[in-house]
Amino acid sequence: MSQILRQPPRLLVAASGTGGHLFPALALAEQLTDYQIEWLGVPNRMETQIVGDRYPLHTIPVEGFQTRPSFKSLKILAGLVSSIFRVRKLLQQGRFQGVFTTGGYISGPAILAARSLGLPVILHESNALPGKVTRWMSPWCTLVALGFEGASQYLPKAKTQTLGTPVRQNFLQAGQEPLELGIPAGDPLIVVVGGSQGAVAINRLVREAAPAWLEAGAWVFHQTGEQDGDRHTLQHPHYIAQSFYNNMAALLNRADLAISRAGAGTLTELAITATPSILIPYPYAAEDHQSFNAAVFAAADAAWVCQQSGLDAETLRTKVLTLLQNRTDPDGPLQSMAKKAKSLAIEDSAHILADAVRSRVG
Repeated sequence: MSQILRQPPRLLVAASGTGGHLFPALALAEQLTDYQIEWLGVPNRMETQIVGDRYPLHTIPVEGFQTRPSFKSLKILAGLVSSIFRVRKLLQQGRFQGVFTTGGYISGPAILAARSLGLPVILHESNALPGKVTRWMSPWCTLVALGFEGASQYLPKAKTQTLGTPVRQNFLQAGQEPLELGIPAGDPLIVVVGGSQGAVAINRLVREAAPAWLEAGAWVFHQTGEQDGDRHTLQHPHYIAQSFYNNMAALLNRADLAISRAGAGTLTELAITATPSILIPYPYAAEDHQSFNAAVFAAADAAWVCQQSGLDAETLRTKVLTLLQNRTDPDGPLQSMAKKAKSLAIEDSAHILADAVRSRVG
């Protein structure tokens, strides 16, 4: 008797720009091996480098709106309308059965195009303060999955569910991966990371404060980003500066302390790896949303939070040295922060979100 093979469901993933948008979407895609996935992005953004060799990538030239109306705003609006029709055509021709998006301006045309065709849309919002596009578009979505429970208060008309923020599989296996940097097992390690694109202001503070940490016997791994032309100005055998590092999972798992921005994706990785942290929210983030993210960790005593405007090198130098004292003491501040950070992690977030997609798409 002949059998009719069922085709796998087709899902369009719309995620673009920064690691905070891309990595959760990639973590979900890794779980949906029973789906046929294609990607929607923007030309010349991060996804063209890390997605194109994994999933078919389609791009649309969409931009975010300016804060003040201008002639360029009209051009952006025209591009948005054009993008909606382009995505609609893509969904029809590709016979997609739904859309998953992680917010940002690319989600606008993706959500509107999908809903105009009656297709389900699952939106994942990782920040404690949802972005403008999420707040505007959430009532149109089949489900809005949240990284932080408190975000639901900003989405009164949406169907929401707190599922955490997915991380890549290597973060769940961080303890099994070797860290090939030549750092002795017993030495304290400070990891400095400004997000996927670095943070020049943090870099300057760290380079001024780091000599005291190095003198105290610590190692410093400093992910500087590509935009810091001074990244080679500090030289020390125990100071490692790289513009980008691929094995961040193993690095955070080994770290005694992280100094970081407060992007939602980074905070999720810190929670999963139980890494104590000093958080310095990016002061120019849209609507200061990184401060809202950091406040969740501060309220749980999982991190020490300081605004960039109130931080100088001497304060940072002293705080790190204080935290490193008695770093292995189970009742010390570092170990306490590690336990509190771990309590904020939802380790099976990718699995839960994948099940939510399966129940609504296909």
